[in-house]
Amino acid sequence: MRITTLTAIAPEMRIERLAPIQKISVIVPVLNEEGSIANVIGDIPKTLVQEIIVVDNGCTDNTAAIAKQNGAKVVTEPRRGYGYACLAGIAAVTEPNIVVFLDGDYSDYPTEMPQLVQPILEGKADFVVGTRANAAKGALLPQARFGNWLACLLMRWFFGVHWTDLGPFRAIRYPQLLALDMQDKTFGWTVEMQIKSAKMGMRTCEVPVCYRKRIGTSKISGTVLGTLKAGYKILGTLFYYRFFDKSGSNSTRATDNAPSADKR
Repeated sequence: MRITTLTAIAPEMRIERLAPIQKISVIVPVLNEEGSIANVIGDIPKTLVQEIIVVDNGCTDNTAAIAKQNGAKVVTEPRRGYGYACLAGIAAVTEPNIVVFLDGDYSDYPTEMPQLVQPILEGKADFVVGTRANAAKGALLPQARFGNWLACLLMRWFFGVHWTDLGPFRAIRYPQLLALDMQDKTFGWTVEMQIKSAKMGMRTCEVPVCYRKRIGTSKISGTVLGTLKAGYKILGTLFYYRFFDKSGSNSTRATDNAPSADKR
């Protein structure tokens, strides 16, 4: 199963026509991002989204206050972990059609959100991952590049799905997100989502996005301990869903009988 990569976006975009009939919620997990969160919120296309939810995952700085000042809805999740934060954000959304996940460190380009959601708005996909094909020099550290490559390779071997990235900038239809029944609370969140979408036969694609050096130090790849913890959890998640998962996800359709991802 090869994941379709959309290398070009139609010039007319049609976002203005399609977006009003869809409700889009944006979830931004944060941990001490006071230097970047205003930029992130400010760059999100306000005509495209109905709400911006910033999840305070134990901040000890002014991130939450700045997010509120810039118009975001702030929810608190004191249990540390990217998955915990994402789950808290999902619990806080207001009946959206589409949910977008976006990091709060300004490494992603929120202005590219129209390109990210367009395949869903046009009915071509249920789940879209922004593949960081246009990463600036030094934006992805060597350990992150290697871990990303290895995880995608193992997904291809284990599940026959050809992802190229575990990028955090992603969009998914809300019913499909609920159907995934996400469980991971920490570093395995992104790979769990991509594994389960493959096992459920969702229509998936990748959209090339830009990526820059984050503001501040990464809590994961920026430290040796964070890198080791993330690598261990991602590999553990891959092996669990390949060899130990008995949920029968392969037979579970989460796409309202829509066709599966492109096969080549």
